[in-house]
Amino acid sequence: MSKNLTKREEDYSKWYNELVVKADLAENSGVRGCMVIKPYGYAIWEKMQAELDRMFKETGHSNAYFPLFVPKSMFEAEEKNAEGFAKECAIVTHYRLKNDPDKPGKLMVDPNAKLEEELIVRPTSEAIIWSTYKGWVQSYRDLPLLINQWANVVRWEMRTRLFLRTAEFLWQEGHTAHATKAEAIEESEKMMHVYADFAENFMAIPVIKGIKTETERFAGAEETYCIEALMQDGKALQAGTSHFLGQNFAKAFDVKFANQDGKQDYVWGTSWGVSTRLMGALVMTHSDDNGLVLPPNLAPIQVVIVPIFKTDEEFIKISEVALELESNLKKLGISVKYDKRTTQKPGFKFAEWELKGVPIRIAVGPKDLENKTFEVARRDNLTKEVVTKDGIIIYVNDLLKTIQIDLFQKALNYRQNHITEVNSFDEFKFILESKGGFIAAHWDGTAQTEEKIKDLTKATIRCIPLDRLKENGKCVLTGADSAGRVLFAKAY
Repeated sequence: MSKNLTKREEDYSKWYNELVVKADLAENSGVRGCMVIKPYGYAIWEKMQAELDRMFKETGHSNAYFPLFVPKSMFEAEEKNAEGFAKECAIVTHYRLKNDPDKPGKLMVDPNAKLEEELIVRPTSEAIIWSTYKGWVQSYRDLPLLINQWANVVRWEMRTRLFLRTAEFLWQEGHTAHATKAEAIEESEKMMHVYADFAENFMAIPVIKGIKTETERFAGAEETYCIEALMQDGKALQAGTSHFLGQNFAKAFDVKFANQDGKQDYVWGTSWGVSTRLMGALVMTHSDDNGLVLPPNLAPIQVVIVPIFKTDEEFIKISEVALELESNLKKLGISVKYDKRTTQKPGFKFAEWELKGVPIRIAVGPKDLENKTFEVARRDNLTKEVVTKDGIIIYVNDLLKTIQIDLFQKALNYRQNHITEVNSFDEFKFILESKGGFIAAHWDGTAQTEEKIKDLTKATIRCIPLDRLKENGKCVLTGADSAGRVLFAKAY
């Protein structure tokens, strides 16, 4: 099997696009800007979804589903949110087609089927959900309301890239309502920590927790908490966000409750979400010039067994051993595939499973049967070991845990080596172009300076880290006073 992947150092963007397609994760569709997620890619997303869904339910949330369409007047109710998403909205204006009298076999919009009110195809669901919450909340006894939705959304992107930025994408969006400001802030922070836990312990991606600047904040939020990851090309990727909405949406949709004193008050809200963009993060954080590298905790196939044989008799004997191994590994909850295809040679299979990022490959041939051994290959570092039949189960189980830890540590080391403190704008520009990564720099706190730096360098403030030290300094651009460093980077 020929991979023919572009090398990362030659063209990182091209390498990524080729890998997503050749590894059978996704492909462009016949709809401009939209993708088809293929079975192998969707299997990874399903594992992500299952783990996140478990984590949400463990923190008290329930799943529901809300309409895809939002009436325009409802969408406009919270002005900042509507303005923030206006340029990305797809709009339904008519509800019927008819035959085109001038073009036989073609259809046209029926001018008599114009909707009384246009419908927005949801770019996010705050409007439709908060309009629904008005009927669900009357008393403090109805709170907190902790709801999550798994759905698709549409944001009309002009420049698209598989998983990272598409006109339609899959995601989850949590929307909660609380009796107090403190509870809502606690919820916002809690979900940021849940996302960080998932990113680090399942995706093996180290993240920085922080808050967004006012300019980068979610439209309609009072505070946006985020987790920021660093890709191998030195660019940042926003991996998840959690928003403290204050009472903005409650006031826009008149969601009130009677508190314990019997007085009417507006509820306090949050929203939070991650999307199939995480698939792009997974690919870009760990993969190499040979293909995907998947962390065991999210790999659809954790172990693949490949037989090496010349005769039917050898194949039968090897299969007996391989199937026994497969069964014993599955008893430990390990996902295993015995690749018994006779239409492809072992070399083809090795290359295919390497491209698809299966963490462990086990090869079994006639000599292995004689010696009662297996050849075990790691995908992450491409090393091989010969393991005895008696020790193979424990070895594989332990190796999966080791690979998960090693992938995280490798990514963490890269990130730590790519956080650079700078104290002048010349140094800022030099590091940005020569090294990349996160740049820790002083900023005077103004939107004008933030925008000016973005215009000059294309770098944005990714976050104000939650654990940043108080450190008096001077803004790298203006020289004005600064109370601490923020993290800048070029980003996806």
